[in-house]
Amino acid sequence: MEAIRQTVKVKNHSFKITLPDNFLAEEVEVIIMPSSKQYEIPQWQIDEVRKRHDKYLKNPKDVTNIDDFLKELENEL
Repeated sequence: MEAIRQTVKVKNHSFKITLPDNFLAEEVEVIIMPSSKQYEIPQWQIDEVRKRHDKYLKNPKDVTNIDDFLKELENEL
C-alpha cells in the first residue's frame, strides 16, 4: 500500500492536494482531521523505541514472554 501524508492549509472551507506523478492509484481514501501537535510522538519516545528495537535485533531470543510481562505488571499494581 502506498500512502501520502500531508498537512495542508484550509481556505474558504476547501483545500487542494496535488499527487506526485508516480502515484498511480485511480481511487483513494481520504481521511480529514484537524492538524494538531498532540499527534506528534516525543523524541524521547522515538529514541526509546529505536533503542529497544536495536537491542532486540542483537538478540531476538532474549525477550520477555507477553504473559510473563503481564504477570509482572499485575504484581506491581
